[in-house]
Amino acid sequence: MVQQGQRVLQVLGSSAGGVVRHVAQVAAGARARGHDVRVAGPSDLHEQLSGGGRVPVARLEIADRPGKEDAVVLRRLRTLARHADVVHAHGLRAGALAVLATRSLGAERPAVVVTLHNLPVGGSAVRAIARGLEEEFVGRGADVVLGVSGDLVELARLRGARHTARALVPAPPRPVPAHTPEQVRAALGVTGDAALLVTVGRLAPQKGLDLLLDAAALLEGGPCEVVWVVAGDGPLLGDLERQAADEALPVRFLGRREDVADLLGAADVVVSTATWEGQPIAVQEALHLGCAVVATDVGGTGEVTGTAAELVPNRADSVADAVRRLLADPDRVGHLRDAARSRAGELPTIEDTLDQLEEWWDRAARARDARRAREARRERRAGNGNGHGAGNGTGGAADGTG
Repeated sequence: MVQQGQRVLQVLGSSAGGVVRHVAQVAAGARARGHDVRVAGPSDLHEQLSGGGRVPVARLEIADRPGKEDAVVLRRLRTLARHADVVHAHGLRAGALAVLATRSLGAERPAVVVTLHNLPVGGSAVRAIARGLEEEFVGRGADVVLGVSGDLVELARLRGARHTARALVPAPPRPVPAHTPEQVRAALGVTGDAALLVTVGRLAPQKGLDLLLDAAALLEGGPCEVVWVVAGDGPLLGDLERQAADEALPVRFLGRREDVADLLGAADVVVSTATWEGQPIAVQEALHLGCAVVATDVGGTGEVTGTAAELVPNRADSVADAVRRLLADPDRVGHLRDAARSRAGELPTIEDTLDQLEEWWDRAARARDARRAREARRERRAGNGNGHGAGNGTGGAADGTG
C-alpha cells in the first residue's frame, strides 16, 4: 500500500534539459497526486522547474565538480532535508551530496533515493572520482538507486547498491506537427528528390556529433542529395559549424527550435549518433511520430526502440551505410514507420513513472522506518545494560530477540 502525502525533496545539480524536464514533470505530477514535492537546484533552472509557480523550488548551487563550495551546499541541504520523508537526488554529484547531508541528521534522517541519469565520462581522473562517489556514497549510502538504462542499474548493483531498478523516463508531451512535411521541407530549402535527415539533441560530446559529421562525409556522392539538419544548442555549436563549413558537408545547425515535431515529421530518416544514451527523449518523440530511425546501439537506446529502429555500431561507416540502405528501400522505411508507432504505444507514460516512484519512495521510507526501529532498540538495550544491572540487561536482550 503506497503511503499518501509523502514529503519528497527532489535535488539536482547543473543539468542538461532532459533531466530538468524529467524532474519538473515528476514534481508537478506527484503534487497532483497529493504528495508534498519540492525541488532544490541551481537558480538558473528555477523557471523550468517551478511549472509556472506550481512547484516550490529552493536555491541549491551544486557545482559540476567537488570544491570548497560543497560545504555551503551541505549545510543548506541538511536544512532542507530535515523536513522530508524522502530525498530523491538526480545525478551522481547530487546523489553523493544528498547521502552526506542526510547522514549527519542521525536517526531522524530521511530516506535517500538516487536516480543515475548518465554514464560518467571524461578522463581517468574524472572517472576515478565518479567511481569513488558511486561506491562510497551513492551505491552504499542510498536506500534505493535507480538507473535510466540497464548498464547503469548493473553498475550500481556491482558497486554496492542494495536496491536497484531501471527508472522510467518518458518523453514529455510535445505538440503534434503544425505544418505538413512539404511545408517544412520547403522552408528548409529541401527541394526535388533530396533526402532530409534530422537529428535532435544538445550539442555536447555525449551526442557523438563528430561521428555525425564523419557519417555525412561518407554519404556524399550517394544515390541522392542529402540535407542533414541538427536541432539543438550547446557548447560545441561554433566548432561544429566551422568543421561543417570547412569540409563543405551537407549539415546545417539550426540551433534551438520550438518546432521539433515539425522537423521530425518531415524527415526521411531521423538519426541519433550518440556515444551513450539513457532513454533518449528525441528518439522516443520520433517513435511517437512514426519516424524511420537510425541510432547507435549505445546505453539504453535499444531498450527504448526495441526492433523499431535500425540500431548500428558506434561508427561513422555503420551510420552512413544504414542511412544509405534506408534511402534506397522505401518498403523498409514504411515498415520502420509502422513499427515505430507500435513501439510508441508500449513506452512508459508519466503515470507509469509516478506509479514506479511512489512504490520506490514508499519502499525507501519503510527501509528508513526499519532502520530507525533498529537504532532505537540498540539504544534501549545499551541503556538497560548500562543503567540497570545484569538482570534488566538480560531482559532487554530477550525483548530485542523476541
